[in-house]
Order: sequence, then C-alpha cells, then structure tokens
Amino acid sequence: MFGLIGHLTSLQHAQSVARDLGYPEYADQGLDFWCMAPPQIVDDITVTSITGQTIYGKYVESCFLPEMLASQRIKAATRKIVNAMAHAQKNGINITALGGFSSIIFENFNLQRITRIRNIQLDLQRFTTGNTHTAYIICRQVEQGAQQLGIDLNKATVAVCGATGDIGSAVCRWLDARTDTAELLLVARHQGRLETLQSELGRGKILSIEEALPLADIVVWVASMPKGIDIEVEKLKHPCLMIDGGYPKNLGTKIQHPDIHILNGGIVEHSLDIDWKIMHIVNMNIPNRQLFACFAESMLLEFEQLHTNFSWGRNEITVAKMEKIGEISLKHGFKPLALAI
Repeated sequence: MFGLIGHLTSLQHAQSVARDLGYPEYADQGLDFWCMAPPQIVDDITVTSITGQTIYGKYVESCFLPEMLASQRIKAATRKIVNAMAHAQKNGINITALGGFSSIIFENFNLQRITRIRNIQLDLQRFTTGNTHTAYIICRQVEQGAQQLGIDLNKATVAVCGATGDIGSAVCRWLDARTDTAELLLVARHQGRLETLQSELGRGKILSIEEALPLADIVVWVASMPKGIDIEVEKLKHPCLMIDGGYPKNLGTKIQHPDIHILNGGIVEHSLDIDWKIMHIVNMNIPNRQLFACFAESMLLEFEQLHTNFSWGRNEITVAKMEKIGEISLKHGFKPLALAI
C-alpha cells in the first residue's frame, strides 16, 4: 500500500475544505486549533496502471499549514510532519510520499534525528520525498514547453530560481547533461551553495532574481517559500515560459499577460481515472487524472514494489535516477502536464 502525506495551502483553504472531508468541527477553527490537530487519513485511493496492475493507497492530512512557518510556529510544523509519518507507518503503509512543505520541513529542520514517535520507531525506508520524479517532470516540461512556444533551447537562457534546493539542483544537472540549453542562470539565497553547484556543473551564471528574470527565456521557479513574490511583468522577456514548480502555485494569479506563459510545474496527468477525492480540493483542472509528481512517485514505487526512500536528503538526485523514475512513470501511464496554448 502507498501513502501520501499532504497539507492544504492556507488556513482559509483548510477551513473551506474541512467540511467537505467530513470534519465540520474543524471548519470554523483558527490557527491555534490546527497547530494541535492530529493527522488524519481522509481518503482511500485506487490507481490502475496502463499495464492493468491496480494498487491501493491512503491520503494522510498532516494538518500542517504554511502560516505555521510564517508565524514562527516551527515546533508545531515539525511535529505535524513526524506525527503524520508515524500515523502512516502505524497504518501499515509501505511507501509514503512527503508532499508540499512536508519534505522541505523534514530536511531543513533535520527531522531525521527524530527516530521515535511515542511507541512508533520510524522506518525511514518507508518514506520518499518524491523530488526525483518532480525534477524529472519539470525538466520534461521545460523541453516540451519550449518546443510548443518555438523557443530553441540551444539559443535560450534558462533561469532556475531555487537552484540549490533538492529539485532545483537536479533540474540544473538535467538541463546541463541532457539538453543543449545555451545559458543557465543560477538563482538562490545561499551564495556558498550556489558556488558549489556552479563548480559541479562547470557552468552557470550566479545572479540575483532581479538580474536573472529580464534575461530568461524560460524561468523554472522551484524556490520554496510560504509566501509568494511580486514579479514585474514588463521586465520579463516576451515571450517567456514560466514553470511554477513551487507550492502553493501562485504565479498564474500574479502574472496575466498573453506573452507570458505559465505552466504548473511538477504536475503529471495519468492516462486513466484515479479513484479518489483529494485532488478535487486542490484545484486541479482534471482532478481524476492530474496530481503532483511527488505523490505519483510513491505510486510508481508501489507499482514496482520498490519500498525504499528513492528520493531522500539534499542534492542527492542524479540524472540516472531521474531517467529511471521517468521510465517507470511512462510505463504506468503518467505524462507531464502540458502547456495550454
């Protein structure tokens, strides 16, 4: 059995969907309540591969909200993630994906040191961040989106915002090794990590976001922030492809211009309907078919009976692992969300 650990995008969002998920007592509660709310299994899932194989899973709502990070409720945020992991393991789930901020919190606050939750000894082999599949899907979206818009990668400049993160660094490695991208712009907050990545790649210009955006034909946004950023549309290239790989996805609401094409990054579409209700509440255009690539990674590992933390740690994603998960993804009927033109 596979599992998905997720969370909603905001307190307002959480309140609005609590009743739909069968928890009316949560609907009018404030942040203090959500800081104390325990994890809940709120959905049973059935997925059928194009090979004919069927697997079953459960969605674990962690009750984490991004406002917990913004309001410095770090202990509450970290508690949410490890408690959700313990809940998944207690319920016999073999491989569980940490979605959204779950994996970021786990890495940034070194939650690997927490090995026991009450009477549960955490087995980290049962968990995966899903970042390898997400990075692979984003890279394929770069390639396919560029082709759709007539952007020639061997003449194009690609800015990766969040380049030193787990997904961002993997995207940079793929673009360097598997495409003929002319120029890579590396954008992140940590100068030392940027220099290490630049040295590893043997290329790439380190720029601030203000310097990089006006130069980029394609922007890959994988910076992890609980709040968005204001982008001046008039300073972007026209046309420009922007791949929003963050969570929650908000570039599409901030930027509306016919020459700026926004693609929800790290989203896959399955060939067959998935029996679940959870994607109906996160604003997927086709909720029975579309989902986050990180969630799909746990499904792929369950299909292949690879019950292991395929994606784990920071900057450990190799091009070879991306190719492997990509082959499995195609085998079972997943494809990158395409640009709607």
